[in-house]
Parts: sequence; C-alpha cells; structure tokens
Amino acid sequence: MDKLELARQLLEQIKMPAKQQSTLCCLTLLAMAKLKKDTPCYQATNNWIRIHDVIVFIADNYGVIYAENSRETFRKQAMHPFRTAALIEDNGKATNSPNYRYRITGEFLRVIQDMNENEGCVGEENVSLTLFLSKHDSLSNLYASKKKMLKMPVKINNQDFTFSPGKHNQLQKAIIEEFAPRFAPGSECLYVGDTIQKDMVKNIEMLSQLGFEITLHDKMPDVVLYREDKHWIYFVESVTSVGPMDPKRIIEIESMTGNVTAGKIYVTAFLDFATFKKFSEQLAWETEVWIADMPDHMIHLNGDKFLGPR
Repeated sequence: MDKLELARQLLEQIKMPAKQQSTLCCLTLLAMAKLKKDTPCYQATNNWIRIHDVIVFIADNYGVIYAENSRETFRKQAMHPFRTAALIEDNGKATNSPNYRYRITGEFLRVIQDMNENEGCVGEENVSLTLFLSKHDSLSNLYASKKKMLKMPVKINNQDFTFSPGKHNQLQKAIIEEFAPRFAPGSECLYVGDTIQKDMVKNIEMLSQLGFEITLHDKMPDVVLYREDKHWIYFVESVTSVGPMDPKRIIEIESMTGNVTAGKIYVTAFLDFATFKKFSEQLAWETEVWIADMPDHMIHLNGDKFLGPR
C-alpha cells in the first residue's frame, strides 16, 4: 500500500471529516512525520516543522507543487483541524512569528510508527491506534487545555479576554493594564487586535461617532483608547519588531481620522529600552514613547510643550 493511501486510511480510521482526508491533508501528515515513499513507518518522527517546510518536503518527495501563498490553505484545511483532533500541536508562539512551528503529538506518532505497510493502519498489531481511539476525546481536551493555558488573560473595558502568546500581545496587555491607568485614566478601549483574532475589540459605533472613516484597507493602530473627560484619543502602536509612529504612519492615521475632533495623542510602546533605541531615529516628532520596563515614565519627542523648571 502506498504512503498516500496509508495516510488516507489512517485519517479515515480516526474519523476525521472527509475534507481532512484530502490529498493535501494526507501529504501534510506524511511531511510532518518525515515519511518519504520508501521510508518505513517505524522511522516516522515528530520534529518541529513550519508550513514552508511541509510544502518543500511534499514537492521534493511526492512531486506535488504547492505555491508559498497557499500556506493559509494548509493552515485552515490541515493544521487547525489536526490540532483540534490532537494529531498535532504547536509551540505556542504567535502565528506571525518566524519561530512558529507544529509537530505531531507523541500519542499520534506512536500510531503512525505502528502502521503496517502491507496491512495498513487497521492491522491487529496496531495497539497504539486502538489506544489512541479510546482516549481520543480526552487527548483533544488535554491539548486544547494546554493551548488555553498558554494564553494571557487580560481585562478590557471590565470584560475578560485572552491574548494569544507572543511578545506583541505581551506588550499590548501592558499597554491596557499598565499604560492606560497611568496616562489615560478612565479611558475606554475602542480597538485592540490579537495576533490571531485581528479585531478582538472594535467599537465601530463609538469610532463612527468620533468621526473615524475606516475602510477594509485601513490598518488600525494596535490599541485605540478614548478618554471622554478630556476628549482625547490615544493611538498606540505596540512595537516589538516593526511599526513605530514614524511620519508615514502618522499620515496614514490622519487620513482615516480627518473628521475626528478629539485631541489626538500618538504613542509608540516598547517592551524595553533596548528596543526603543533600535527605533529611536524613525520616530516622528510630536509623538510620545512609553516603555513597559519603566511604566511610570513617558518620553515626549519635542519638549517645548513641557519646557520649564522641575
């Protein structure tokens, strides 16, 4: 029995939906297990792997070519359902991180290693498959709980949310929990995204009332706060690797807020001083800098507004 048919039979046996028994999904499973056409199943591995590596493995070993821009298709059709079913797990990094990886779970790896090339995966010898099926629901819950534990709880507008893990969201959490109470007391969060759930909080009604003109092509600042008592809006960029408040970014935000009458405050937030130094030459004048490592202080770029003795 060839490897593609073997993978298809296995996915059928563990009752994956028909869509997840497709050629793409079967090839993804073989790539993640590093099973070439002539590799014995007992040599299957579960090293951490990127979707890019899966695409390259499939092309090199099975002659099926998928374009690099099909990674989202792999993510939706194979990776997400496989992860939900406890066939694979991820390493907990943000999905847009270059270090984001997947691997086959230890329990499912044993099922693959015990497959018989001649009898397929339903041979009587595959005790691992029987054991996996008996524990399938509990394993799915276990890996779902493990992923949930990695998430960061955050309270936004007195409601409980969770950010997916990663430095960017770690900084966004600090902006909401540390920056806002100090420098935007009593403010409401009108917008904040997550690396997975892009529009976690988006108060379209309030944004429209304030005069925002938002299209699908506009990139919102990472965090938007509104302080009603001062009629101020804070546009805060959470910067760990890209995207400070440079002159170009100011123009972009101004274009979508031309009708906003509230006072506009532009803030670039950093996790630490070292990251701030990397971007210091790019920052626009008349903007603010907040560093999470020093939460009680702000840096104002152009001090004439605050010039005077202390």
